Amino acid sequence: MMISVEEAIAAVLDGAGPLAAERVGLSALVGRILAEDVKAAITQPPFPASAMDGYAVRFDEAAKGAVLNVIGEAPAGAPYSGRVKPGEAVRIFTGAVVPEGADHVVIQEDVERDGARITITAAQEPSHNIRAAGIDFNKGDVLASAGARLHEIHGSIFAAANLESVAVNRRPSVAVFSNGDELREPGAALDAGQIINSNHYSICTQINSWGGEAAYLGCASDSEDAIRDFFRRGRDADLIIPIGGASVGDYDFVKSAFAKEGGTLRFEKVAVRPGKPTWCGRLGGARIVGLPGNPASAIVTAALFVQPLVRRLAGETWTAPFGKARLTAPIGANGGRESYLRGVVSKGEATPAPNQDSSLLLPFASANALIRRVAHAPAAGAGEEFEFVWLR
Repeated sequence: MMISVEEAIAAVLDGAGPLAAERVGLSALVGRILAEDVKAAITQPPFPASAMDGYAVRFDEAAKGAVLNVIGEAPAGAPYSGRVKPGEAVRIFTGAVVPEGADHVVIQEDVERDGARITITAAQEPSHNIRAAGIDFNKGDVLASAGARLHEIHGSIFAAANLESVAVNRRPSVAVFSNGDELREPGAALDAGQIINSNHYSICTQINSWGGEAAYLGCASDSEDAIRDFFRRGRDADLIIPIGGASVGDYDFVKSAFAKEGGTLRFEKVAVRPGKPTWCGRLGGARIVGLPGNPASAIVTAALFVQPLVRRLAGETWTAPFGKARLTAPIGANGGRESYLRGVVSKGEATPAPNQDSSLLLPFASANALIRRVAHAPAAGAGEEFEFVWLR
């Protein structure tokens, strides 16, 4: 019995939640999902700091033509220990602590210096060129909230807040293996009837981009014993993805091997084109999503069913991947299965690839999305709105 795409997504996600938290250093944050709020350990900046090289003065004495005595120097990291009194100035540099008594920095271009005396040569704006303590953030401020996906700049933000590590959800471990006696790895000399094993390159890379850690176990031959061995090798993973061998041919042994290993099947067919043989189950503590061996079908069904599961396990509050865009060209009527057309979505417009044959990989080079066509949909014209799934 076939189930719908929505039913398949719901079944794949049933009971799935963020994995346990772990602490990681600031150099390993990109793409990780926060397990808890991150709060600043210090105020930034922790003191009033000069924004310019110049002289720290009292603003009420900073009139054009004023003459002041230079009583000391305040480089960054070595604060001046005294207080600025009337008639005085302290030579100061960018990032240095503004000394007590001063509330203004005259930039060095607005000053003429003669020994230990300066003359202000330009009119000044009030209390200028000083960064107040905490202008960026204060101790205890939430810098990023639980559930946020961290990007390249977060490490610097957390470092500035005097944090060495943060709590993130563990990346789901995903064991991937191919199946088929006809498959050979790239670079091999091909005999009659043999083809190159290409699926795992895109599937593993996609899994990693969604927040998982994919490990390719290799290619199982067409025998139950060989396939059972691969299932045993992947049992400690959070998710196992067998690719191929799940149809109804005489040499399709993946589901029978899965059953003999003690697996429990959740569903075995989805009313989707391409990708009808997609299936799902559990084997011990591991979830199983079986993908078709056809390369285009594997990429499409991974985006539909593996993507939401990996993202959910990694800690994202994410369910179905659908957005909306308007067609730029007409498309024909659809058949009895929900279909996904390779295409390009940009600025709210969706352009289907001209050739949608499910055996073709090259259209994925330019396609960044899959345009969704519900079962039995009539022909549609340019300008009609459709749902789509991002590929990248």
